[in-house]
Amino acid sequence: MPVIKRFPDGSFLEYDRGSFDDWCVYLTSPAGTRRPPRDTDYFQTIKDLAAKYGIDRVYSDYVSIYNVTGGQVEKKVLQQITQIAGRYLPEDVLAVDILFSILYMAMIAEERKANTRLGRRIKRLGIHYLLYEDATISHAANFMRGMNWRQISALCHERGF
Repeated sequence: MPVIKRFPDGSFLEYDRGSFDDWCVYLTSPAGTRRPPRDTDYFQTIKDLAAKYGIDRVYSDYVSIYNVTGGQVEKKVLQQITQIAGRYLPEDVLAVDILFSILYMAMIAEERKANTRLGRRIKRLGIHYLLYEDATISHAANFMRGMNWRQISALCHERGF
């Protein structure tokens, strides 16, 4: 699979075969370690950023990416993510770029799932729940388990998306 985005530290993101399909996101570190980021990984990063910069700012930046996410990777959106990251403090720019790029690619994967009724909304619900409903990282990553798509869709609708 081709590299989707390469970062200044040498790390990069790509899609490859996962448990369900060919749209699993993988992050390769500068040291060459390759693994799929887990919800708990990026939920911790987003929670830390929200504590530092404010929930509204981080969520608004995320939603600006959510709003332009479709079923295909677009170079202009990857560039937009890097521009958004550049508005954070220098010590956080790389982490923000990686975080929002992972979320973008994960939302595309959700949009591409066969017979999806939720698409990228499932990621937004988890992030909204984490930030605005002050859920723990573990709870936010797992609270939808066992729910059917109608229940999850209703939760999204209640929150305006």
